[in-house]
Amino acid sequence: MQERPLILVTNDDGITAPGIRALISIMNKIGEVVVVAPDSPQSGMGHAITVDNVLTCNPITIDDGPQLEYTCSGTPADCVKMAISEILNKKPDLCVSGINHGSNSSINVIYSGTMSAAIEAGIEGIPAIGFSLLDFKWHADFKQCEDFVKKITLNALLNGLPEGIVLNVNIPNLKKEEIKGTKICRQAMGVWKEIFDKRKSPFGKEYYWLSGEFVNRDKGQDTDVYALENGFISIVPVQFDLTAHHMIQKLNSWEL
Repeated sequence: MQERPLILVTNDDGITAPGIRALISIMNKIGEVVVVAPDSPQSGMGHAITVDNVLTCNPITIDDGPQLEYTCSGTPADCVKMAISEILNKKPDLCVSGINHGSNSSINVIYSGTMSAAIEAGIEGIPAIGFSLLDFKWHADFKQCEDFVKKITLNALLNGLPEGIVLNVNIPNLKKEEIKGTKICRQAMGVWKEIFDKRKSPFGKEYYWLSGEFVNRDKGQDTDVYALENGFISIVPVQFDLTAHHMIQKLNSWEL
C-alpha cells in the first residue's frame, strides 16, 4: 500500500476558525495531517516572527478527526518554523495554509499571514499552497470550495512545485455551480487607499482605527483580480526571491 503524504496545515485566522477546520477535513481525505496553527487570530501579520517573547506550542483536541493538532502562541510563520523544528520528525510532503476568511489576491499577498505561512514552508523547501475564500464572514460557507481545494492539492502533490515557488489560490464567493473554473494568473497591481479614523479616548488621548479601500490599478485580463471578478478561481505562482533581476544590469552601469 502506498504511504499517504504527510500534510502540514496552518492558517492566520486561528486554530478554531471555520476555514482551517474545513481545510483539515479536506486534507484528511488525502493524507496524514498535522496541524500547527495560531491560538488567536493573526491576520495581517505578514511574515512577522517572534523574537522578543517566548513561544508556546501545545497539543490540543478540537474535534474527533484523526489529525494531530498543536496550538502555537506565535505568528503563522512561527507555526511553520515550530512544526518543522520541534514537532515533525520529517519534512512534510506539502504545507497548506488557510482557508483564509477573505481575499489574499493582488497586493494583499504582502500583508497576508496565510501566505506568509505558505512562503515560510517554501523557504524550507516544502511545496506549499495558500487558500483563501472571498468571504470575510466568520461563518462563511466553505463547502462550496471543497472539491476545488482537493483537486488543486492533489495536482500539487502529483506534479510538484519548483523550488522557490508557492501557490496563492483565491476562490470567489459563489455557489459551487456558479464557479466557472480556474485561471492561472499574475498578481494584479493594486494598492490600499488607507483611511485612519481619528478618535479620542475618555481620557482625551488620540487613537486611530485603520480602514481603507482597495484600488485596482491594473486593467489586464490576465490578473487574479480580473479572474475573481469574472467568476474564476485564481491561481498565482508566487516567488519569494524579491530580487529585481532585470535591474541588475542597469545598476551595474552606475558610477558607484
